[in-house]
Order: sequence, then structure tokens, then C-alpha cells
Amino acid sequence: MKDLTKNQNANTFFENVAQIIEKARRYVGRTADITMCVTYFEIGRMIVEEEQGGKARAEYGRGLLPELSAFLNSRFKKGFSETNLRNARKFYQVYADSIQQTLSAELAKNGKSQKQQMISAKFAEHNFLNIGQIMSAEAIPFYLGWSQYQILMRIKNEDERRFYEMEAIKGQWSVEQLKRQYHSSLYERLALSRDKEEVMRLSKEGQQMEKPRDMLKNPLVLEFLNMTEDTAYSETKLETAIISKLSQFLLELGKGFLFEARQKRFTYDEEHFKLDLVFYNRLLNCYVLIDIKRGKVKHQDLGQMQMYVNYYDRHVKTDKENPTIGILLCKEKNDNIVEMTLPTDANIYASEYSLYLPDKALLQRKLAEWVKEFEDSQEEKQENEDV
Repeated sequence: MKDLTKNQNANTFFENVAQIIEKARRYVGRTADITMCVTYFEIGRMIVEEEQGGKARAEYGRGLLPELSAFLNSRFKKGFSETNLRNARKFYQVYADSIQQTLSAELAKNGKSQKQQMISAKFAEHNFLNIGQIMSAEAIPFYLGWSQYQILMRIKNEDERRFYEMEAIKGQWSVEQLKRQYHSSLYERLALSRDKEEVMRLSKEGQQMEKPRDMLKNPLVLEFLNMTEDTAYSETKLETAIISKLSQFLLELGKGFLFEARQKRFTYDEEHFKLDLVFYNRLLNCYVLIDIKRGKVKHQDLGQMQMYVNYYDRHVKTDKENPTIGILLCKEKNDNIVEMTLPTDANIYASEYSLYLPDKALLQRKLAEWVKEFEDSQEEKQENEDV
């Protein structure tokens, strides 16, 4: 008994020591990310100010980056190519305004006076490397790594860039996950799946999970399954591929999804039924049932899903949980058929999937047209109210 107690105490001690090391490594990693971002931001600021030093320096400014690169590499051996210096300059140009806004907001939150805010903002503008003297590391407005910011700063649309930055921070996306979400046009697909009034919220709040429709994307992109359009595949094969890449599928589904079962079997009135995939969304506090259809969704498929949803609502969910959501994942859908088949208050949706990355330029044009229509309608509404 004594040896057992001794072993338990030792294990607790070992675990406590291991946790200290893990925390230290996370801190060092976070500190390294902040240091690199602050360094490149400051280098970018210095380059911009040097290049914009007046007409007398215009000619000199053209050769600034090659000469600076040669000087820095001679001293530090590597890491300061012309490309890296251009990236630093672009980083400053893209984020200078938002950094100052974030600093001002942080100072106001901490009760700084207006005069202190102005002094600190001016200080930050001209000596950003010393920002740690006036603010804690957590308050520095760089929440991602340098590699992630290199992706973000190339997004021209400010609303889109802000959306991906917020989602990457909240979702703790890796560089590869951020690349994948951007190239799969997550922003455009979410926007085109929403009412026009809700599109503007994406850039201000990111993806919110408040109601069933918030989980929808148009379309759901499954390129990570490595299945092509010309390959013959069954619904079972598609389901198996999804399960084998479950972490990627959960990322594509969105926030709050937990996997519960595949081919979930239940019996009702002596008949046996099987659900392809069962998930639970902890943000919406409800079950999410997914049935996979290889081709075009039919009204019979919608009726079957309605039965599945009714069963879960009546026999599985608790009184504290919200109504069950049903999703038919299909290759093609007819919105008119879906609307005519289902009750207006049904929590059932048909969502198309794609096995390849969408045409981003096409989706961007569609979204721009949609936003323009919305803005025109708002202006017309305002004019009518003024009259």
C-alpha cells in the first residue's frame, strides 16, 4: 500500500513537471511568433518611411531594398532577401491602420486617458519594437504566426481578410488549414448561403452558430477526399472516405461539431433504419443527421430525412436540447422541390457537395454582385423613406 501511494505521488510530481515544460514551450512559441511579427512590422515601417522621404530620395528609394538586403545578409548571413523585405513592407502597409486601432482600443479598455492614448499610439508608431514596455505580450495585436500573416496580407478585400484572420484566431488554424479554407473560398461560400442582411456580419463577427442555417455553405467542398468527378463511386464509398478524413470533414462542417456515429441503426415499429452519419453540435445544442446522396436529391429522400428527424426529436433528444437538424448531402438539388416538399418550419436542408475546389474568381464576382444589389436596395429604401 505504501509503495502504491509512493508511485501515485511520484506520478503526480512527474506530471506537474511535464506541465511546466509544456507551458514553457507554448510560451516560447508564442513569444517567437510575436517577436517575428513585431520585427517585420517595424522593418516594414522603416522601409516605407525611408522610401517616402520626399522627391529627393525617390531615385535612392528604387535601389533601397537590394542594398538593404545585401547589407543585412552580410551581417546576419541569411533571412533578409529582397522578397522578405518586400513582404515586411507589405505587412506594414496592410496592417498599420488596424494595429493602431487595436492599440487604441486596448488602451481605452485598460482605462488610459485620451492623452496617454495619443502618446502611446505615437510611441508605437515610431518605436514599435519597445511596445512591450507599455503593454503586456498578450495585448500586442498579433495573434497569429508570420507565415499566416503572409497569407492574409495578400487578400485584397479587407472584409474577407478580416474574416479569415478572426476565424484563424478563434479556430487556432494551422498554416495549412488557413490555406485550405482560403482556397476553398470559405468566405464566399458562407456569404452566398446567407441572407444579404447577414453577409456584412461575417467580416465583423466571423462565422456565428446561432441558428441551423448558420452551418450551411454553398457548396460543401470535399476536395480533401481525393475523389474525382469522373471516378465511379457509391454513397458507401463516399461515406467511408469522409470517415477516413474525419478531422478535415469536421473543419469543413464548421464550428462546434462532434462526431457520434456512422451507420447509426434504430428500430421503429419493427422496421430497421440506418442513418449515414450522426453528429452533435455543442453550440447549437442539437443533433445533426447527415444522409449522403450520390446524385440529385428527390422528394422521397426529403421525406425519409423528415422521418429520421422526427424520430430523434421524439425518442432521442432531451427536453433541454434544441430540435434535431437534418442535412441531405447531395450532388445536385432543386430548391423549388425542396421548398415544396418540406414544411416551412422544417429543420431540414439539402446541401450540395463538390469534390474539387470552387472557382474562387467566379464566387467573388457573384458575391460582389449580390452585395451591390443589397446596397442599391438599401439606398432605394432610404430614398423612399426620405420622401
